[in-house]
Amino acid sequence: MSVLRPYRRVWGLPGGPVLLVVGVVARLGIGMTPLALLLLVKDATGSYAAAGAAGGAYAIAGAVISPAGGRLADRLGAAPVLVGTALVHPVALLAIVPAAQGGRGALLAAAAAAGATYPPLTAALRRAWNRLTEPGTPTAGLRPAAMAAETALFELVFVCGPMIVALLLAVAGGPAAALVASAAVTLGGTLWVARTPVMRSVTHREPGRHTRGLGPLVTPGFAPLLLCVAGLGAAFGTAGIVVPAYAAEHGGGDSLAGILLGVWAVGSAVAGVAYGLRPPAAALSRQFPLGLAAVAGSFGVLAFMPNPLLLGVALVIGGATIAPTLTVGNSLIGRIAPPSMLNEAFTWSVTVSIAASAAGGAVAGLIVDRPGGAPWGFAMAAGGLLLAAAVAASPWISRADAAAVRSETAAADAAAQSPAARPAGPPAAAPPA
Repeated sequence: MSVLRPYRRVWGLPGGPVLLVVGVVARLGIGMTPLALLLLVKDATGSYAAAGAAGGAYAIAGAVISPAGGRLADRLGAAPVLVGTALVHPVALLAIVPAAQGGRGALLAAAAAAGATYPPLTAALRRAWNRLTEPGTPTAGLRPAAMAAETALFELVFVCGPMIVALLLAVAGGPAAALVASAAVTLGGTLWVARTPVMRSVTHREPGRHTRGLGPLVTPGFAPLLLCVAGLGAAFGTAGIVVPAYAAEHGGGDSLAGILLGVWAVGSAVAGVAYGLRPPAAALSRQFPLGLAAVAGSFGVLAFMPNPLLLGVALVIGGATIAPTLTVGNSLIGRIAPPSMLNEAFTWSVTVSIAASAAGGAVAGLIVDRPGGAPWGFAMAAGGLLLAAAVAASPWISRADAAAVRSETAAADAAAQSPAARPAGPPAAAPPA
């Protein structure tokens, strides 16, 4: 099937099958651990407040530490950092089980240790795809398909993770089994991914170019990009609170909320795959504000849905705006950030997204506690995304994108003109006798 040729070529890249398949399995803990941790602490303490505090400690510690891990991966290569955290994280995660039976301080410390040691897999994988599709190489044209595949498959983490937790609860009878499973897939999957050659490679720097200070944060256009990432993260955190509240208001329970969020992710994943097959020719800096505005519009529509059936339809259709927009945003980060700072740049993106998601969820919780608050929660997310679209349309990002395109074009021209890239000419004529 010629239509799938871009994805077949991505699959054929060195380490492609491992990055695509094992990369998803290794990150299932992202979808499993928060729910398993919530249920474990709730069962042990009888308090949702304690469970929420433990979940917050886990998320915040990971968000704070991950940029440092990304910088270390840029210096040493991703493999040593992935191996080290893969070995430590499962131990820290399983330590939560006995800590939940102890005091609040021990529980929060254990949760923070587990969050701080989670492997920086998402950043490492996105950096790997950028490395495998560098400008000036024969595979440079595969970058849109590679990033689209990464974004679409990552959606499976949030669909399958909670489902696996539910299955283990039914089979094993307790959330501790889900934490054990999360630790196991993280350990095995991360070690497998770390073995790929692209993870063991290190971006060579010019002398004196080691990352210092704020690193990629001072790169032109990068900080505005992070503001856009924050808008998306806040919207997703809001949806994670408002959709279950909407389901409860209309007589549904946790199962209805799970179905609604699941179809939202399916719509996103399908659109992400379609985007990679035929990416638009427009510049990324032009696509990004349009994508953010489309996501904002989809949230605005959700505020007017009168029943769960129509909300589900709107979520499927609106979900189609998400993965393409995330793909463009990740591609812009990979293009604008210096090659020697890609791991740190992508970890900053993850950190900002997590922090904004937590903030959006917290504010949304206050809104939906009031009668009829769900539509206002959707409206709040739409407003934040419109602000993000305005930032994305600013000259800061377009100028940075244009400069990066010029740099990529120069690199491609230099590669094409190198002796290794030129075909050998006819043999020289013999000199006259």
